[in-house]
Amino acid sequence: MKHVPDIESWLSLSLIDGLGGESIRRLLIAFGNPIAILSTPSTTLERIVKAPVAKRIKQGADPNKIASTLKWLEDPNNAVITLADADYPAQLLNIPTPPPLLYFKGCRELLRQPALAVVGSRNATPQGLSNAEAFSEAASNAGLCIVSGMALGIDTAAHHGGLRGSAGSIAVVGTGLDIVYPAKNHPLAHKLAKEGALISEFPLGTPAIGRNFPRRNRIISGMSQGCLVVEAALRSGSLITARQALDQGREVMAIPGSIHSPLSKGCHALIKQGAKLVESTQDILDELNYLPLITSKNSRKHEEFITEQSIENTVLLKHLGYDAVDIDTLCIRSGLTAEVVSAMLLTLELDGQVSSLPGGCYQRIQ
Repeated sequence: MKHVPDIESWLSLSLIDGLGGESIRRLLIAFGNPIAILSTPSTTLERIVKAPVAKRIKQGADPNKIASTLKWLEDPNNAVITLADADYPAQLLNIPTPPPLLYFKGCRELLRQPALAVVGSRNATPQGLSNAEAFSEAASNAGLCIVSGMALGIDTAAHHGGLRGSAGSIAVVGTGLDIVYPAKNHPLAHKLAKEGALISEFPLGTPAIGRNFPRRNRIISGMSQGCLVVEAALRSGSLITARQALDQGREVMAIPGSIHSPLSKGCHALIKQGAKLVESTQDILDELNYLPLITSKNSRKHEEFITEQSIENTVLLKHLGYDAVDIDTLCIRSGLTAEVVSAMLLTLELDGQVSSLPGGCYQRIQ
């Protein structure tokens, strides 16, 4: 286990009820370090925080919480990273409200890599999932660690793509690191802990609470050089991350989609407001003014995978387009019989080029 000295004093300070990150930062500016803060008379602390909080600081945090965290830290894969730690993400120091303390599990070297936030809808389309995974893998192979929030949908696809690439992936979660949320992502969390990393500013045992996720989002964007939105409705939480990225001075990018899809509306709104329209990984690298560190055959393969040329290998695909369409419409467009169209759709679906949707519709996913 590698961590900064005096970790118990950092934990004691961070676990005080009612003492938030901003107050901790003010105390650190005034008194220098947690040990000094904990030894300062409450009357002096009251110049910075309210009297009840100052009193709780003098009483100290729950010793059971400190003990359980120290027990968790016995695992060499776990760490607590504070503002005094050399491994604290440099980009995160530049946001208005950097968390004083981060709970960490995984590969610490990922914290020193340039990063790209990739976010989007939990209820993503097959095309959106494919885009998130392919773009994330290509960006990871270019040397950008993929940062997302481990939600279902786009986040999950982004993590899988990032882990397959060279630069890995980091999940910033809205619970304690001893809790996996959503539970369906338990295998992904295990893989991230082994091959990537997980981060939380919330103490162990913190359950999934709605108000914590917007706080989590500022870390996702704050750790990154830019934020890519893959799919998002107009009221998507991903747009909160994009707004926070703008406030933090980060580049915001979005992948366009069908004008008929509700999940494209958020991306189109961002583009109208000045976000970079992204059609290829090179668009991301150009926007970030980033020179790829690694050239990968896999990266080139997935660039080709998402282009028009790579999927125009059958007559039917030319008539399918990227919007959802039913078999009757495909028959009219192609001039083929329903039996032939159905057989071709089955082949294309098994080949991973088409996905069936509710209502008997189909959509290209490459």
